[in-house]
Amino acid sequence: MTIDVKIQSGSSTPGGAMRMPRHVAIIMDGNGRWATNRGLPRPMGHRAGANTARTTVEHAARLHLEQLTLYSFSIENWKRPAAEVNQLMQLYQEYLVSQRPVMMENNIRFIQIGRRDGLPPAVCREIDYTTAALEKNTGMTLCLAVNYGSRTEIVDAVRAIAAKVRAGTVNPQQIDEAMVADHLYTAGMPDPDLLIRTAGEMRVSNYLLWQISYAELYVTDVLWPEFTEVEFDKALASYASRERRFGGTSDESSCCGP
Repeated sequence: MTIDVKIQSGSSTPGGAMRMPRHVAIIMDGNGRWATNRGLPRPMGHRAGANTARTTVEHAARLHLEQLTLYSFSIENWKRPAAEVNQLMQLYQEYLVSQRPVMMENNIRFIQIGRRDGLPPAVCREIDYTTAALEKNTGMTLCLAVNYGSRTEIVDAVRAIAAKVRAGTVNPQQIDEAMVADHLYTAGMPDPDLLIRTAGEMRVSNYLLWQISYAELYVTDVLWPEFTEVEFDKALASYASRERRFGGTSDESSCCGP
């Protein structure tokens, strides 16, 4: 996919046409460390991170990405202190309310992936309202992974397929990769072409394990609250510089994927 974009000054690509990913997924890491480094309470880091999410979403929409998926709250995050979890849920609710007009202005569609079990009712109401309010938009899709874990997602998909096998509507011999993908939370979405992780950690943290099988990985030491548009452009420029072979040779790569 090639889109004419102007990359911000400071990026490794000076400007002009650049091969862009259809779908970028981000692990937004480093909010707590950002706050600790400044002698601030952790909630201040999460609020700073929410501001970065806002600017990142708007920048991605201007670049005409097809989809941006942000890892907002993992299933493992329930292990954090109850007060911090409650603050994160409140912040998420506030984000949906405050950003709906912004997303509408930018023609952004919204979807959430992850289990709803355990989410506060007020958060679920805002998720449903935001999804419905933006469903007719035709621009970039913003997908937030909340109460999400990739292993849980795969388990849920297997359970759904097993129920169909038990009911006799699916023959086990019919089960293939496409069927599994169709039962994931991300059914119908393009797989990520680029996975970005901030704060320097070299792991994928149970995030979109099935979907990132062929994604390019980009890890930066920049903490999420400091992840600017310029830093995003650096990740996109790195992606554009790579040769994607999808298991083939360089001569064959053009027939095997984007």
